[in-house]
Amino acid sequence: MPEYRVRDESNSENSDDDQPIRGTRLLSDVYERCSVAVLEPTDFEEAFSSEGWKKAMQNEITKLNADGSVNQLKARLVVKGYAQQFGVDYSETFAPVARLDTIRLLLALAAQIGWKIHQLDVKSAFLNGFFKEEIYIEQPQGFVVEGNEAKVYRLKKLYMALSKHSEPGSTEKLLVEFKKQIESVFEMSDLGEMTYFLGMEVQQSQQDTFISQQGFSLKILKKFYMENCKSVTTPIAQGEKLSSKDDFGRVNEKIYKSLIGCLLYLTATRPDIMFAVSLLSRFMHCCNVSHFKAAKRVLRYIKGTSNYGVWFKKVEKLSFIGYTDSDWAGSIDDMKSTFGYFFTLGYGVFSWSSKKQDTVAQSTTEA
Repeated sequence: MPEYRVRDESNSENSDDDQPIRGTRLLSDVYERCSVAVLEPTDFEEAFSSEGWKKAMQNEITKLNADGSVNQLKARLVVKGYAQQFGVDYSETFAPVARLDTIRLLLALAAQIGWKIHQLDVKSAFLNGFFKEEIYIEQPQGFVVEGNEAKVYRLKKLYMALSKHSEPGSTEKLLVEFKKQIESVFEMSDLGEMTYFLGMEVQQSQQDTFISQQGFSLKILKKFYMENCKSVTTPIAQGEKLSSKDDFGRVNEKIYKSLIGCLLYLTATRPDIMFAVSLLSRFMHCCNVSHFKAAKRVLRYIKGTSNYGVWFKKVEKLSFIGYTDSDWAGSIDDMKSTFGYFFTLGYGVFSWSSKKQDTVAQSTTEA
């Protein structure tokens, strides 16, 4: 069988700092970089041909490990009406979840008390209430009752899935008893100590807890051809000003938005890049070469700091401390200021933000 390759024009050997790395690659490498799920089926027919997925659909129970491998197969009966596209946002879950600030606060408290967070996966959904209206749905594909194909289901009760629910335990005995009590009420799987949650890698011990997104950082570098780039010590150049009105050439908007989206997701455990990423996100509708160059600098910073994260550990005196600051007329487009804050509980920071203010500051005086 012939070996197929994809060939692009090459640039200078320092192309990491200017443009994405290009060259000759195997076709298999190209497929590997694409947003194609290797372990999950792409449609119903492919899923239904697998006994494992058929059983998952029957049990209504995909739990992923930090390395992306499948821990469990999980299926949900849902009403059609979604608009997700495979390769774009198909793997994203749109559901009410706790704020990341709350999750990090829980981890900070657990580290201070000496608790370890455990993870329980609920098979059956929680009962949320009765409908006042009559709602009917078609029989799900693959589970149509023979002889009653023309009939539909009447939805009697509303359910809301709350998987990946975590609970701390103070001692091993209390933890075991708690799990038994919960399992007697709800059908669930015990996933043990939390190691991966909402994209965050969690390392726990009796003395401390460390959260990071090292695996995701490396995936971003690979996705944008920056694995071999030179690292820098800061995510943004000191005093750099970006504008939407510069005369630089435009860049591919889809690629820029994808890059900023990845960086925004990385800020879940990286407060050090929050300001730079927030600044770059303002230009997704008018991205140009200067914006893309600044975004690539953030990638070069991540290259040397992929193992960074947030460390929570026990301290002698627990205290809640917050810091705030803002520049004055930092945006050269509309003269609005950028405001930022972060809060710590004990040793680690659990809440942070950086955003442009809605109004123009008329004075440098701080309240």
